[in-house]
Amino acid sequence: MTENTNPLQKYYRQPQIYVKLPSGGKWYGPEVFTPTENGEIPILPMTAKDELAFKTPDALISGQATVDVIKSCVPNFKDPWQMVNFDTDTILLAIRIASYGETMNIDYTVPVTNEQASTTLNLPAMLEDLSKVKIADSCKTKAGFVIKLAPLRYNQLTQIILAQYEQQRVYASAVASNVNDVTRSKTFAESFKKLNELNFDMLIKSVASITTPDNVEVNDKNQIIEFLSNAPSDMVDEIQTELAKVRGQAQTPPLKIKATEEQIKKGVSATFEVPVTFDNSNFFG
Repeated sequence: MTENTNPLQKYYRQPQIYVKLPSGGKWYGPEVFTPTENGEIPILPMTAKDELAFKTPDALISGQATVDVIKSCVPNFKDPWQMVNFDTDTILLAIRIASYGETMNIDYTVPVTNEQASTTLNLPAMLEDLSKVKIADSCKTKAGFVIKLAPLRYNQLTQIILAQYEQQRVYASAVASNVNDVTRSKTFAESFKKLNELNFDMLIKSVASITTPDNVEVNDKNQIIEFLSNAPSDMVDEIQTELAKVRGQAQTPPLKIKATEEQIKKGVSATFEVPVTFDNSNFFG
């Protein structure tokens, strides 16, 4: 093997931080992820090519830009498309820290007054909070069913988001168009039906198995689909709610902001929440 004698090699990027995945690598095979002995994986800063990837609209919408950047900055991930939702925020937050430092300014709108304001995030503290999350992969309904979660992969999440975006676009187009009420109502009905199908599809993909109150485990996907299609709506709603809670583990919680005295006098609550989103247009800008 020829040794690399490039004198510039010593200036190549090096890992800036090491992180542990909230999932612990539990849902990954060797074709997706390479584990380390201590569970910590290296995170490299982005290259100029990586930054350009986030400026390509089509690649951003499809999720390809994010996947390419993760593969570049997190070499232990061989196939980022298979990354489970528990690890997404940790990985993106770590790449941000490795590339741009430990703080980030975010803008937000103050409720009631609609004033624009900004604050500075302590990113390592956020990352540390995520590292303390203990992932639970099941939930129990009031009726005694135990639902075991199948985490959503990044490719599945991307497909769902793209489909939801398309339906929202169709809906907005119908609202803005000059079509008659009958056509508009038909468009709304079709859009609503497709969104319901998307939500049901996400529910199906999120269920690995269901254990009945009399302790019979069912992991046959067709039987699970049949059950979810025929169970009472309130039971399915409860399952969706509980699974959403489980799925939301290891996601960055909203930031709690203390209102100023002047804002409180204008009717703003003493504290309010601001969502912290990983929007590529600003998070990696």
